[in-house]
Amino acid sequence: MKKLISLFLACALIVCIGGCAAKSKETAQTDTTPQSDASADNAETPQTEDSSQTDTDTEPDTRENVLILSDDGLTLNGDAVGNDPSAAVFVSSDVIYYEDRDTYDSGNTYGEGEADDRHSAEEAASTIVVNIAQPGTYRISGALSAGQLRVDLGEDARENPDAVVSLILDGTDITCTVAPAILFLNVYECAGEASAETAFSEVDTSAAGANLILADGSVNAVTGSHVAKIYKDTDEEKKLWKQDGAVYSYVSMNVDGESAGDGMLKIVADNEGLDTEMHLTVNGGNLRIFSQDDGVNTNEDGVSVTTINGGDIHILAGLGTEGDGIDSNGWLVINGGTVISMAHPASDAGLDSDMGSYVNGGTVVAIGSTMDWPESDSEQVTVNLQFAARQEAGDAIVITDTDGNIVFAYDPSEDDVASERIREYQGAVISCPAFQVGTTYQLYLGGTLTGTEENGVYDAGSVMDYIGGTKQVYTGTDVRGMGGFPGTPGGFPSGQRPQDGEVPEGWQPWNGVRPDGQPPQDGEVPGGQPPQDGERPDGEPPELPADFNGEPPEIPSDFDGEGMPGADSGEIVDVDEPSDLFYMQDKVNGFSGIRAG
Repeated sequence: MKKLISLFLACALIVCIGGCAAKSKETAQTDTTPQSDASADNAETPQTEDSSQTDTDTEPDTRENVLILSDDGLTLNGDAVGNDPSAAVFVSSDVIYYEDRDTYDSGNTYGEGEADDRHSAEEAASTIVVNIAQPGTYRISGALSAGQLRVDLGEDARENPDAVVSLILDGTDITCTVAPAILFLNVYECAGEASAETAFSEVDTSAAGANLILADGSVNAVTGSHVAKIYKDTDEEKKLWKQDGAVYSYVSMNVDGESAGDGMLKIVADNEGLDTEMHLTVNGGNLRIFSQDDGVNTNEDGVSVTTINGGDIHILAGLGTEGDGIDSNGWLVINGGTVISMAHPASDAGLDSDMGSYVNGGTVVAIGSTMDWPESDSEQVTVNLQFAARQEAGDAIVITDTDGNIVFAYDPSEDDVASERIREYQGAVISCPAFQVGTTYQLYLGGTLTGTEENGVYDAGSVMDYIGGTKQVYTGTDVRGMGGFPGTPGGFPSGQRPQDGEVPEGWQPWNGVRPDGQPPQDGEVPGGQPPQDGERPDGEPPELPADFNGEPPEIPSDFDGEGMPGADSGEIVDVDEPSDLFYMQDKVNGFSGIRAG
């Protein structure tokens, strides 16, 4: 009887094992045919190989897979990686790239690429494509001198919340000269059917299918190209492919570090640096981006949101003919971290968004030729500076209180990104947690700082000495000052605002001088100066309309303040005399005509 029971159990075990193996084999089936930018209907997909269908309906693999890259061969969890498209990881030579042609064989226009965007078939064929075809976490190390890391879980993956891939870069070096070096093609899109009608500046990308993680203590490098717009082979010239960045995702993507947060990724791009077609959220890690065009771009018009919650981001953009530091075709929201963003000096901004930028926290320095003003309901004080002439980007930017204490300091010459190519700028946006509404500051450029800094950003409390800086003055501001006088120079003494109707001691208003704290008496003009240019004699009030009842005139319900000096956020009004007192009246404050005082 015992033998019969043992035999029965053995048979049952064999059946169970066979069932798991079959399920595993079924799960391994994959579709490596990339989904085009546009609808898959009638899509021309040159440069790709036929393969089977991915099953993304299974639970994601929670194990951490170890993928080691090499020009001489790859290994996954210690096993050699081959070219079997049914495997979780396989290699191919079907990189998507812009061919050296003007038309298809049919005569239809091939695309919009210029001469520099074209590549030969030989160059493309020499590019190793490392395909990740199943969900899971992959810890990646090693190098590829001509390769691409492509994540493609099949065309149904974008609607499957289990189609999630996390790439942990742990000492990775990838160079691709014909296309993006890292490409998220088909994984879960957490934004669903987002549209401009329903879009908002706050998004949650925690469930995104594309995740890039920088391993603690690691230094990673990506040198990537792009794919100019390729048309479908029809006479309608509809988009088939377009991949603008060295790291490119067709879906929302998260970037983060591990627990220590000291992993680093350097991106060198011949076009744009880090791009997504939907949302991008940076929660941590260290990013160093060098790009010919935009450094970071999220490109769904009126929808995309670039959110920065943490990390240390330094961007040198516009190394070609143009380029913003961070460019969102929707919103830009900075809640924390450090963002140093440098744009092309002739025509672009360190921060740029179509729908609005918000600075709610963190340390921000954005320089370029123009300023993209943060929204007035941002949560952290920001100062927008427009200089009278271009400034040398190698000079320190130092902001002090009126007692000379350092509040903020950034020295580009100590920044491992900015120091690579010192350029000029004329507009700057600066924000840090130490800035306070109701406080007056002073601005200096140049000089030498002695203290503790990290990539050019100083710990203000550690600065023991600052010498040689040049104090700056401004000639225009949107700060209204006391009583709403447009263009009044900001700068109540010691940052004090009026209290109980009194004028702070020592403050000089826009015109004339009042005795300390004393309002005009009996219609007299302060200082005994009579009115000029045909105004009423001393003390005589103007004649009032016969029907005046003592009430202020009614303001039309549709009046929006347009046309009133200083009425709109970002409107700069000239001041009477240059001032070196930068008063923070609101969360967002602007000053123009800045020059050496």
